[in-house]
Amino acid sequence: MSFGEAVRRAHRAGRLVVQPRMGMADPARMRAALVATKAANAHSAGTITLDSYTRIGDWEAARRAVHEGLDLNGYPIVTHGAETLRLMLAGVADPDFPVQVRHGSAQPSRIVETMCRGGLYATEGGPVSYCLPYGRTRLDAALPDWMRACRTLAASQESGARPHLETFGGCLMGQLCPPGLLVAISVLEALFFRSMGLRSLSVSYAQQTSPEQDREAIGALRRLCGELLPDVDWHVVVYAYMGVYPRTASGARELLAAATRLAVDTGSERLIVKTVAEAYRIPTIAENVDALEMAASVAEDHTARGGPMPVGVRPDQDSEVYGEASALIDAVLNLGPHPGRALVAAVKRGLLDIPYCLHPDNAGRARSYIGADGRLRWSDVGAMPLPRPVGVGRAALTAAGLVAALSHVQRAFDAPVLQGARSSRPTIEQASQGAGGGGGAGSSSSG
Repeated sequence: MSFGEAVRRAHRAGRLVVQPRMGMADPARMRAALVATKAANAHSAGTITLDSYTRIGDWEAARRAVHEGLDLNGYPIVTHGAETLRLMLAGVADPDFPVQVRHGSAQPSRIVETMCRGGLYATEGGPVSYCLPYGRTRLDAALPDWMRACRTLAASQESGARPHLETFGGCLMGQLCPPGLLVAISVLEALFFRSMGLRSLSVSYAQQTSPEQDREAIGALRRLCGELLPDVDWHVVVYAYMGVYPRTASGARELLAAATRLAVDTGSERLIVKTVAEAYRIPTIAENVDALEMAASVAEDHTARGGPMPVGVRPDQDSEVYGEASALIDAVLNLGPHPGRALVAAVKRGLLDIPYCLHPDNAGRARSYIGADGRLRWSDVGAMPLPRPVGVGRAALTAAGLVAALSHVQRAFDAPVLQGARSSRPTIEQASQGAGGGGGAGSSSSG
């Protein structure tokens, strides 16, 4: 059974699959983390998150750190090798507990080769989404390496493996990116993976600043996948908010609960959780397990209150997000028959433009802001084929305005606790509107 099939089976049984983002440098500790995840009171999937040296392909630094017994911020899969990976997973990974490698690498082919030789065939990323937020690797260098990685995964099917690949496109920059662009890049990366022969995929979406807009976005994502990926086994994975996280335990828990309810309400099959420690440090195994169990409990309770998991919130609706995403996807696919090359060309031409992203291939003309209703909106679309914003000022972005926008969610969820209102924590709907949109990045009031 593949990673995707395991997730779908859980969903058919009415269970939301919850997954941490854990990575330990030592194989014994990494195995212990997987065992704890598997034993959690939740329907969980395992994660092997890789270290920063491996992520950027600095094999010598990773080897030296392992040799000297230094701690790393993840598992150095290439340094430890395929046989160690196989032994580490023995008796842990099984059809009810699938495991995924999360790597963050713009050039992952060597990582993918190692994990496949070690008997693991599920990973994630994308040729755009793992370049623009994480580093300065040029897209022309990333795309060929991603093609090699996809060929390796596709070739594993010849020996009976069922590889699974998840797009990271719906999480670009984690924040301040209006959902139409997130949905478009998630779908476009999925189309690229499909063109490389992969048929088990997941499409990502990261919780943003407005729950209503998030539900609209996931509905658009589901509709577009149904239209453009009819021959692919796909599911939706929601990420708990990836921006500046609440510093209070109460605020962090409420934000994760809101992400869980979003996943249930939209029929999403999997949720990547965050912990109460996110604002301070790398979470412990126990803190990750606590987050998994809390999310599972919220999902079970929310499902019980609302009946069976719905398939989505009006996925056939011609929403604003659907319109934006469709226009962007059409513009990219019109550039040529190869989705990967078209995707890279579109970024270079500014047809896809990530706001506040300094990558050398990104046009950098687009700007966004958080409206008074909490929704992410465009103040400048650059060269993207989207309607020009009306009635939005184009005041120069200040450092203070950007910081205010980046900390919007954190402030909204921490404020009730810091004000002594621990007994009346807000819903995300109340928190988003309570924080307001004044001073949002790119708005006319930012100053």
